[in-house]
Amino acid sequence: MDLTKHRAMLDRAVEASLTRGYWTPFSEMPSPKVYGETANDDGKRAFEARLNHPFTIDQPGTIGEVGNEHSPYGMPLGVRYPKVDLDKLLQAVSVAEASWRQAGPEAWTAVSLEILSRLNQRSFEIAYAVMHTTGQAFMMAFQAGGPHAQDRGLEAVAYAWQEMRRIPGTAIWEKPQGKNPPLKMEKRFTIAPRGIGLVIGCCTFPTWNGYPGLFASLAPGNAVVVKPHPGAILPLAITVSIARDVLRESGFDPNVVTLVAHAAGDDTAQRLALRPEIKIIDFTGSTENGEWIERNARQAQVFTEKAGVNPVVIDDVADLPAVARNLAFSLALYSGQMCTAPQNIYVPKPQADAVAKALAEAVSKLVADPARAVEILGAIQNDGVINRLEAARKGNVILDSQTLTHPVFPEARVRTPLLLRAEASESALYQREIFGPVAFVIATGSTEESLDLAARGAREAGALTFSVYSSRPEVIERARTLASEAGVALSENLTGGVFINQSAAFSDFHGTGANPAANAALTDSAFVASRFRVTQSRSHVA
Repeated sequence: MDLTKHRAMLDRAVEASLTRGYWTPFSEMPSPKVYGETANDDGKRAFEARLNHPFTIDQPGTIGEVGNEHSPYGMPLGVRYPKVDLDKLLQAVSVAEASWRQAGPEAWTAVSLEILSRLNQRSFEIAYAVMHTTGQAFMMAFQAGGPHAQDRGLEAVAYAWQEMRRIPGTAIWEKPQGKNPPLKMEKRFTIAPRGIGLVIGCCTFPTWNGYPGLFASLAPGNAVVVKPHPGAILPLAITVSIARDVLRESGFDPNVVTLVAHAAGDDTAQRLALRPEIKIIDFTGSTENGEWIERNARQAQVFTEKAGVNPVVIDDVADLPAVARNLAFSLALYSGQMCTAPQNIYVPKPQADAVAKALAEAVSKLVADPARAVEILGAIQNDGVINRLEAARKGNVILDSQTLTHPVFPEARVRTPLLLRAEASESALYQREIFGPVAFVIATGSTEESLDLAARGAREAGALTFSVYSSRPEVIERARTLASEAGVALSENLTGGVFINQSAAFSDFHGTGANPAANAALTDSAFVASRFRVTQSRSHVA
């Protein structure tokens, strides 16, 4: 397979990554005009046909079945996946990788782009799979699980392509020797894939967080083992199935991309992470598990996204209701089950009551109509989120969390945001991630203290987003300085249709690798460049 079919898309992706403006080849709107008149119905039928059936992947090492996914909307999925013998599977992956690495950068890139194109064609099926494993509402599942995830995958391919093509295939080296004939050599350079990559998926954004690592490893010639979270296997199983189809049709061993599904609570992730064959690991999940991998998987290049505490600083604002509406949506979106969701809202004490009241009113209004609210809130992914929410309700409550009944899925776990009041001195309460629909309004002594607390939290606990609201240029400039020093992205005075939760491929760097929330950014050159090495040979030229 060559690059001809998708060359225009690749070139445009490279350009977009350099200019950082808006661009996407994949429409985020589930429009029949874009995807076809029957695309939604076809995708839903394809998803439903998978329920209560084995998911067939003809990969080696199968020794049984595994799978116990339960939709946050109230139904068991009943899908069973191949359970694999890791020794036999990795042996087959190593064989497949040997031929794959010989294909070269153009073939690796072409296959990666074709996989992304096929994924886009299956966006509706994947959306329903994402919805019923993560609890995202359908529109979010379609956008974040489909086109936006595909954008992130394409972004990784574009960076990999740029980094690989910096290396020439051959070069003539000629060194003058004064009156003697010059020394002259021909040097040949080869992109050498690092080795098998392992993608450890999360339960809330299996594709959005999974595709960057998958394609950042695949595009420079590495085989990839995909290990989904036991609660969200189906979206990545579909992804692996599509990738294997493309590899097979392109003349490659499909075991270049494989699936390892496993039961909750077993040690598959740890055993895989320590395998000597695994040379690259992409992990999204808890700080505890991410740090364990960083400490112990010494044979691999490890990329992690872990927990963080995302701050908001409110100084003086001309339109508090507009600020409150923007923040209310950010707090409610997918019930706060996002690594970019705000948690700590710092406000000088004289304004704290007014801000708390405005936020409570904005959230209450946003979720007042359950039929509309569920399309923003989605459903709670797992019991751990519910348990954290219930424990947090023992605090100083500004607005209590409510249970809503979903009009279509009455068994869905739907909760509205919980707002709590805290004092600046109570850092033990709020300077830790409480993943889910929980946020604090924190009364501080001044805006300067608010900024310092926000930056300290980012440095010590980690953060992926930082937001500031102020009409004073000196406050904005101070926030920019502190955010840069703490290694966190800053949003300033967001009151319109852009929210702190959102991160756009080709424009926004998701994470920086400069604070404890993540050791890498999605996506930049550093995210892909260490996934391959360069070998060379040289010989004299007569």
